[in-house]
Amino acid sequence: MTRLLVFDSGIGGLSVASEIRLALPAAEMIYVADDAGFPYGERSDDDLGVHVVELIGALIDVFTPDAVVIACNTASTLVLPPLRERFSIPFVGTVPAVKPAAEQTRSGLISVLATPGTMRRDYTRALIESHASHCAVRLVGSANLAPIAEAVMRGEPADDAAIATEIGPAFVEDGDRRTDSIVLACTHYPFLKADFVRLAPWPVEWIDPAPAIARRVVSVVGEGEGGETGGGLAYLTSGKVWPEPLVDVLGRMGLEPMSEPASG
Repeated sequence: MTRLLVFDSGIGGLSVASEIRLALPAAEMIYVADDAGFPYGERSDDDLGVHVVELIGALIDVFTPDAVVIACNTASTLVLPPLRERFSIPFVGTVPAVKPAAEQTRSGLISVLATPGTMRRDYTRALIESHASHCAVRLVGSANLAPIAEAVMRGEPADDAAIATEIGPAFVEDGDRRTDSIVLACTHYPFLKADFVRLAPWPVEWIDPAPAIARRVVSVVGEGEGGETGGGLAYLTSGKVWPEPLVDVLGRMGLEPMSEPASG
């Protein structure tokens, strides 16, 4: 049985884990949310890089996965090279879906809605230069949307005013042209998509990278077997108890919520 380690700064990576479960129903999945280190978006590159590489190294020692999925844009744009140098197992990262946005836009105006860390990375700018040089791209770094998404996923009500304020800069008008594609460059954001759609000043395509990530995982580990859900475990690095709304989410993916740290 294929064992996958799916890692994120928090619980937003469950958007990726759910797509992987659909693509590989029989795989065993270990989901680790680094809530003890959350949020990543405003941490320095050096601090975050050392932290994530050491933590994932420890998780690999404990769980011996066949592949690791880093379901976090901020971490992926920073730590994939050192992880691939250190370990021989495959790593699948999460990077902003700039290419599909550039391919489908009609207005030529696209935005990348990200954390501040992802927004400022050279990797993100290189993606834009490589795949969207013919477009006008606005980078929008939000320090607040990931925490808002975490709160909503834990059962708290959405703060419409706060969400509208955060997404507002992603909507650009230039003469008779308007932004028509917005890249969700944080795996937390798909959990707010319904709110984004409801609060948007005009309709746009919201581009979620999770299905593409799941397809990449399949290409790396193979199709696997069908049948019943392969099961797995879900950890918070803090060792806190999973909130009840998330226990239901995990259950639908066949993941058992654990109440001790992943390295324990």
